[in-house]
Amino acid sequence: MPTYSYRCQACKHEFEEFQKITDLPVKECPKCGGLVMRIITGGAGLIFKGAGFYITDNRSSDYKKAASSDNSSSSTPSPSTSPSLPSSTSPSPSSSDKSSKPSKD
Repeated sequence: MPTYSYRCQACKHEFEEFQKITDLPVKECPKCGGLVMRIITGGAGLIFKGAGFYITDNRSSDYKKAASSDNSSSSTPSPSTSPSLPSSTSPSPSSSDKSSKPSKD
């Protein structure tokens, strides 16, 4: 249920009411009994914290630092983990040139 802000036109008293969307707006000031108007506000962003939400949604700064250091070290593959092709399947241009041309010696 949303919280609505109101301001009295007579005494300028501001207050909030926790109401259903379908409830009628408050018309009377609780302080002086004057006419009130609902104040339109920008609202606030939603923040999901606490039990019942995924742990990855709200990580600590220490976790983010550790994760970024792990990612930066694993982004460059080490020579032992990079796949290599056998030399027979990828002939070099220089070796094929030597075998196809007779030597001038």
